[in-house]
Amino acid sequence: MSHRQQHEQGLKALKEKEGQVWEMDPVAKHVGNPEERPAAVVSQKASSSAAPIQPTLPEGDESTSKAYLYSKFLLNSQIRKKTTDLVKFLSFKYTRNEPVTEADILKNVVQEYKDYYSLIFKHACECMEVVFGIEIKEVDAFNHSYELLKILDLTYDGRLSEDEGIPRTGLLALILGVIFMEGNRAPEKKIWEVLNMVGVYPDQHDFICGNPRKFITEDLVLEKYLECKLVSRSYPPTYEFLWGPRAHAETSKMKVLQFFSKVAGSNPTSFTALYKEALKDEEERARAILASTSIASPSAPDNSGSGEKPSSFSHPK
Repeated sequence: MSHRQQHEQGLKALKEKEGQVWEMDPVAKHVGNPEERPAAVVSQKASSSAAPIQPTLPEGDESTSKAYLYSKFLLNSQIRKKTTDLVKFLSFKYTRNEPVTEADILKNVVQEYKDYYSLIFKHACECMEVVFGIEIKEVDAFNHSYELLKILDLTYDGRLSEDEGIPRTGLLALILGVIFMEGNRAPEKKIWEVLNMVGVYPDQHDFICGNPRKFITEDLVLEKYLECKLVSRSYPPTYEFLWGPRAHAETSKMKVLQFFSKVAGSNPTSFTALYKEALKDEEERARAILASTSIASPSAPDNSGSGEKPSSFSHPK
């Protein structure tokens, strides 16, 4: 399977994951999209374990049916709003380096929608992983206590300061994944196509990204995670993105593929060609580390029986 086919397979999986949000509430399809749509991608596990809204239209006149649909639409909108509120709450906890408990969430966020706690919590956790690269890990099963951990070891997380903002490592990992799947260089259009699936749009400012276009085309380029190149002979001018030197230094194709696969609800081995390339990249990295270690730590010469002193060694620059 070619890189292009692998990429289309990944996008299809991601689209199916997004579609499951709407499959859980058929009413939303008939009435229309709610105004507030949190940037969440829901897994099959979430849709099966949560309490989905499955309306059955009551018998009666047309006005009764419309009222029923509208009431269900309002409920769906409130659940989406609660999901967004929970993402903000978890983000606040992360910036304060504080654990969070189920009791905290029920009291401060979910409140009267406790019957839908499982659904709201699952959606919010997916959003935290996909957008922010933060895993919600249970550390106390009895008290349902959780800690918030970064998934990837990237030194730059997009925060304005240590005390302001939350990491956007997940978005960076998604972008790196798209570039990898596109054959190690991706048109800007493709990147926005994927980000749109998780609720991120170039000119839609929000608490998650601030200014998404600036974050991707300027901030990540300035931080050397991405390289932005003008496509030769393109009119109007179009751009493509490649991994920058800092991305190559801090992460790997395998780690990014694992992250992207998790978001898409798949397995890295499902992308056969990409997985093989990632394995090859891991082997090359291992050989490079081994070679540098050998150079930096040469075996001491045997000076027994000789008055010669071992020669000094300086690290290559």
